Amino acid sequence: MHYSVGLTATLAKPTQADELEVLVTVKAAPNPSAKSGETVCVAGLGLSGSRTQSRWIRLYPINFRFLEQDQQFKKYDILRVRATPASGDTRVESWRPDMSTMKVIDHLDPWKRRRALLDPTASDTMCSLNRENQAEAVASSLGLVPVRELIDLRVTEHPGWSQNEQAKIDAYVNQLDLFDSADKSALEAPRFEGRYRWKCFEALCRGHEQSIIDWEFVALQRRLNGAPDAEVRAALKAKFVDMMFRPPRLPAFFVGNQAKRHHVFHVLGIYYPV
Repeated sequence: MHYSVGLTATLAKPTQADELEVLVTVKAAPNPSAKSGETVCVAGLGLSGSRTQSRWIRLYPINFRFLEQDQQFKKYDILRVRATPASGDTRVESWRPDMSTMKVIDHLDPWKRRRALLDPTASDTMCSLNRENQAEAVASSLGLVPVRELIDLRVTEHPGWSQNEQAKIDAYVNQLDLFDSADKSALEAPRFEGRYRWKCFEALCRGHEQSIIDWEFVALQRRLNGAPDAEVRAALKAKFVDMMFRPPRLPAFFVGNQAKRHHVFHVLGIYYPV
């Protein structure tokens, strides 16, 4: 596999609402929300009308649990949604979606169709993304970064929700309305969290260690609810290392940074075409 390098885009914060077409590449694991119980961050490629140009887009917040059936979406679906540049978030890729306008308009299968759009967007290196975000007030907050070497996936016990996160969950559950049929069940913390140690293609890369916050990492644990810890750990390694990094695949990481700490990036998902 060959990746072209760099997604060309002018980094300037949009000021007007717009109708976006977004190729969904990742759904982050849900986080506690006092208003809606849980929210999900979705990232992907914003496509032009001809789908010949693209830019990274972040859609937040999305309450995936309560989407209407015809609004449910999965990875590599293309969404059409009206959105407003996210206020209070300096990252140029961040938009607040109007969920009442969201529609799924296409799905990209097989890998060949996905690669035509995604391969040319690959960033230079994780090292360069880090440098840009440490040096520039406005820098790319999302990227697709090829992995030169996977050192390890460390799976450890999740510490549980923080005090602030638990307070949000409690506030949401306490809103229970006897005439509201919505699911008010509390969002449970996953059993495990994971961190990748890896190297990018910068010649002098000393390695990166980043948490993985992919929806699929948590969803797999939910499906194995009740299984012994050792079985769950083995299943996570089997999927997120053995399968996704099996030759001849040359995976890349979808990465994104934090709104308040631009120099801290997470692995949002794994791109592993064949």
